Amino acid sequence: MKLNVIETGAGAPLVMLHGLMGSAQNWGGIAKRLGLRHQVLAMDARNHGASAHAPGMAYSAMAADVAETLGAAGIARAAVLGHSMGGKTAMMLALTRPELVSRLVVADIAPIRYAAPSRAYVEAMTRMELPAGMTRRDAMAALLPAVPEEGIRAFLVQNLVFGDGPPRWRIGLVDIAAGMDAIEDFAPPGFATYTGPVLAIRGRRSDYIQPGHMGVMRTLFPAIQHAELDTGHWVHADDPHGFLALIEPFLEEP
Repeated sequence: MKLNVIETGAGAPLVMLHGLMGSAQNWGGIAKRLGLRHQVLAMDARNHGASAHAPGMAYSAMAADVAETLGAAGIARAAVLGHSMGGKTAMMLALTRPELVSRLVVADIAPIRYAAPSRAYVEAMTRMELPAGMTRRDAMAALLPAVPEEGIRAFLVQNLVFGDGPPRWRIGLVDIAAGMDAIEDFAPPGFATYTGPVLAIRGRRSDYIQPGHMGVMRTLFPAIQHAELDTGHWVHADDPHGFLALIEPFLEEP
């Protein structure tokens, strides 16, 4: 499918892909800063943001969505930056359509299967009642037993649309819930590698990239470089200045 895109700036094309339950808008100031030197295309994944809802959350399908969206925009080749679920999508795009990817930035995710805490979040959101008159504060309270971290609850609740009637989920929650097994997994095509430049950024206080994952990453991406920030999983939100200090010179390398 053709994805919703928030475009800013001018220069060499740069695709930005958000994580699960996020949206293109999450890149905010980072997209604006990178737009000083790049044509930034921040994309809403299927079932997220303003993109269409559809069954199937396999990374092969989500990478194909990005490829179709680039084709519709007339862009033959772009740098691709992805965080978490978006990082897996970016890696799959590089492995399946390497001619489209000039360089790759992967933020705090490895090309492996995870038993991630996000499954519990999705289940709690699916079970949550949405009565008329419900407020954002009510929604935060309803998610508290399953999601004790206030920041994560606020992140999830941003996907609720409040209006005159009962609130509704903006995201394709039913399709996301059905696709959680595919979201946790990563199945690269056999013998595929991407030989272009890759920067993988790990959050020091995150469990998503472990030393044991480095070998798998290097097998798929032999030109990979690793960097680390003193952050949790949301490396770009926890330390935006440090994140930009790593990726800006990498994007400008010949």
